[in-house]
Amino acid sequence: MKNLKTVAIAFVAVLSSFATTAQTKKINTSASTIEWVGKKVTGQHSGTMKFKDGALTFKGGKLTGGSFTVDMTSVNVTDLEGEYKGKLEGHLKAEDFFGTDKYKTSTLVFKSVKEKSAGIYAVTADLTIKNITKPVTFDLTVGKDFATTNFNIDRTKYGIEYNSGSIFDGLGDKVIYDEFELAVTLKF
Repeated sequence: MKNLKTVAIAFVAVLSSFATTAQTKKINTSASTIEWVGKKVTGQHSGTMKFKDGALTFKGGKLTGGSFTVDMTSVNVTDLEGEYKGKLEGHLKAEDFFGTDKYKTSTLVFKSVKEKSAGIYAVTADLTIKNITKPVTFDLTVGKDFATTNFNIDRTKYGIEYNSGSIFDGLGDKVIYDEFELAVTLKF
């Protein structure tokens, strides 16, 4: 009986340690997606980018952190084909926008995570684009094997000022809006 009690106490201790031990879930980079939309006065363009790596951290089943690296050379335009697709992708990779020859990756590192309700977290993170780091905030919905979020990024905060109506006057219908939209799905 004494041995059974000892085993039971040890079992409870092991279960308790799992509840408080951090667990890292690496994302499946080929199944996870980043979709973007950039808008201008005369319309919009959309596309995708790929993750290089990333992971979410949990403790006691609750989200506590995360970090991700995006392959900026993977910028892909999905609403155009042929020559125009190639030209826009080339321009997005050029110094006017992401400068992917010099800045091949961007990173997102969670700084604070607060649970808003079951499976929904308010996240503040440091986003680094072109070696410029600024805070971003967004809500992240977490399921058993996935997480999703949608948020906007003001490109001018990262030195991407090309045809920005808030920076340059007299652009007329050539204005590209400062914010671009991201829809992110993480699979792990």
